[in-house]
Amino acid sequence: PGLGTLELKGEEGRRILPAVTMLQTGNYLVPYVGSDPYFRKPPLVNWLVAASFKLTGQRNEWSARLPSVLSVLVVALAFVTVARGTLGASGSLIGALVWMTNFGMVGKGRLIELEALYASLAGLAFICWLSWWQERRSPWLTWTVPWIFLGLGLLAKGPLHLVFFYAVVLAVLYRNRELRAIWNFAHMLGLLLMLGIFAAWAVPCLLAAQGSEAAHTWVRVSGRLTGQDFNLGGWIQNIPRGLGYFLPWTILLFFARRAFQLWETRNVERRTSNIERRTDDHSVASFSPRSTFDVSVGLAWGVGVSFVAVSLLPGSLPRYTMPLLAPAAWLIASLLTTERFEFPPWLRLRRPAALSPALRWPALITALVCVAMLTYAVALMPLLRKREKVRNIAAQINAALPAHEPLYAVDPDYQPFLFYVRDPILYVPSLAELPADAREVLVQARDESAAIESVQWQPRRARPVLRLQDYRNKSVVLLRIGSEP
Repeated sequence: PGLGTLELKGEEGRRILPAVTMLQTGNYLVPYVGSDPYFRKPPLVNWLVAASFKLTGQRNEWSARLPSVLSVLVVALAFVTVARGTLGASGSLIGALVWMTNFGMVGKGRLIELEALYASLAGLAFICWLSWWQERRSPWLTWTVPWIFLGLGLLAKGPLHLVFFYAVVLAVLYRNRELRAIWNFAHMLGLLLMLGIFAAWAVPCLLAAQGSEAAHTWVRVSGRLTGQDFNLGGWIQNIPRGLGYFLPWTILLFFARRAFQLWETRNVERRTSNIERRTDDHSVASFSPRSTFDVSVGLAWGVGVSFVAVSLLPGSLPRYTMPLLAPAAWLIASLLTTERFEFPPWLRLRRPAALSPALRWPALITALVCVAMLTYAVALMPLLRKREKVRNIAAQINAALPAHEPLYAVDPDYQPFLFYVRDPILYVPSLAELPADAREVLVQARDESAAIESVQWQPRRARPVLRLQDYRNKSVVLLRIGSEP
């Protein structure tokens, strides 16, 4: 609700402005922010925003944020379809509800930032692999298709999601005594597919742009996790804030130990039965379903260890662990649907009787989250819109621009308000590259004096029309080049 109500915030402009430039120039290979190529992130989210603008015929906040919403929805649908055979009807529905209503997805899923798309692609890879592996589907399906989503994840943000994915895969395989299963030809093909998806963009991009500049940027960005920008206060908060992304469902994790203890009793009985069956009939045992208990224990270890390990890295941020939200949702669904697990008596819900006991708490929590989202959209968004800091700057520029006159933005750096400035906007890297017929010019404050004193437009001169300062204390000046008054 209210998806397009609020103006751009945070890093949304870095995802949207390159998409606008792509549509204007037809260059989808090298993303640009202003007049500068942008190599800090791969371009998948820019491509999706550009596609949304094109398909909807609108260029606004709603159409820009639509890819994030759809990516979250696709994972929810994967839970209730692909995972249904493994989690069951109730478990797959719980997994979808947990995925859609945790604070991380509610917050990031309504913004066109990287986290919603990145976590969704990692979630799709995880759901497909774990579902098909537990169902003993063909290795060529189980070990290849999920890697397509992992390859798209590389195009969305980079390789960190592979740490979480493989932590879960290795922990589950180890717990089920099948660690050797990772060495197979289908997996090698999956890895080649994943790398090929990334290379299909990266190699031409390096050739088209200045390869050394792009590579240097990628190395510098990857250096974040080595502690180059270490902040002790933020680092201490990584684990609490990371757990906060999974609220309100984080609270249910406190009952995980009780669930595993009750579950283990039944699991020991089942193992004993399987040993007897293996003795009597080797063919039946070889195709017996994998233990849900062992899968869940491995899942818990994979999620927990990778979450703590990445959170403790010097340059880590809480949002880096968001690819673990889908495995955590699966774990909650598994725990709530175990036959032996029950909440303490004071936490048991008797209503609604039409729902199974496993679904009552998820249904209640989901309803409360939906009410909170609607309240935010109806009551708080109108108040927040009165405090806008980006659209008002663009409104002043639009009011000062003559009709049908193009605006030349000289090395503007990252300026989100340019999304709201009317077209056409033409970007140039320096004053020297302005055409002779330029009239309306936007420069950073540092270039104002040089522009006013320049003689390149003689006998015309540049004079300031508007000086503006944004919420980041960055100043820009709108100049008009014309005859002396």
